[in-house]
Amino acid sequence: MKKLLLAPAAAAVLFLASCGGSSQNATEGSDTTSVAATEVATDNSNLAPAVFEIESNDQMKFNQTSFTVKAGQEVQITLHNVGTLPKEAMGHNFVVLAPGTDLAAFGGEAFKAKDNDYIPATYASSIIAHTKLLGPDESDTITFTIPEAGEYEFVCSFPGHWGTMNGKIIVE
Repeated sequence: MKKLLLAPAAAAVLFLASCGGSSQNATEGSDTTSVAATEVATDNSNLAPAVFEIESNDQMKFNQTSFTVKAGQEVQITLHNVGTLPKEAMGHNFVVLAPGTDLAAFGGEAFKAKDNDYIPATYASSIIAHTKLLGPDESDTITFTIPEAGEYEFVCSFPGHWGTMNGKIIVE
């Protein structure tokens, strides 16, 4: 009977010990986390889609700045522009970026991409998904999957908006 209780107790201690530590430990363990996330991604493909309704407004804000999903889980995001200013002055979109994307550089390139709804072709490999550019009372829905755990930034790429209209998707 003691042996039966020892295994769960040991597992609990190991679990709690792995939750703490310095950021150096978290960095060192990232390879293990990636492997685990890849294994989990296969299992999570059977999960119901994670569905989010996000609003953008004339104050250059999203009503949500972070949310969490599972690696490999389908994600559905509907962006609704609740503002009243014209699209040419205050258009909004929702762009999901790969980890490590330089936001300032992306924003600078987006500024030059007016003909492509401010989605810069030079960053195509860094863009996981994006909505179209929306005017007042318009909506667009995107569906995508992020296979690996990590933090993925999202922004509005309309000129000057990325600095205040941004957030994170935490993928476990």
